[in-house]
Amino acid sequence: MTEVFVIRNQLGHYWGKKKTWVDGSDARVVMRAKHEDEAINTLFELSSKDIELRGEVLAAELTERREPIIEASQIPLLLDEELDEEPEPEPELEPVTEAGTESASVPRHS
Repeated sequence: MTEVFVIRNQLGHYWGKKKTWVDGSDARVVMRAKHEDEAINTLFELSSKDIELRGEVLAAELTERREPIIEASQIPLLLDEELDEEPEPEPELEPVTEAGTESASVPRHS
């Protein structure tokens, strides 16, 4: 076998053996499929879970060490920890009072 199939997303990242996206700088961790239909099925499953995914199946030649020859992505990976560090800000609350009612807090729109 001199050719395998890999999955690449719109950012140039590759689907990895550990079921996470990798940048392709280490070809050993990139998931490879022997058959194109196997890679297409995996891409279909991934895209059904992530509607923002724009992926493609690519044929990749193998090196003598049986690693796929791929181009590493120039776009850094977003790690789960980085996503957790930047939560969306919650709207500020300001008291609203009406005649004859107690004050209540409602979201203030900026």
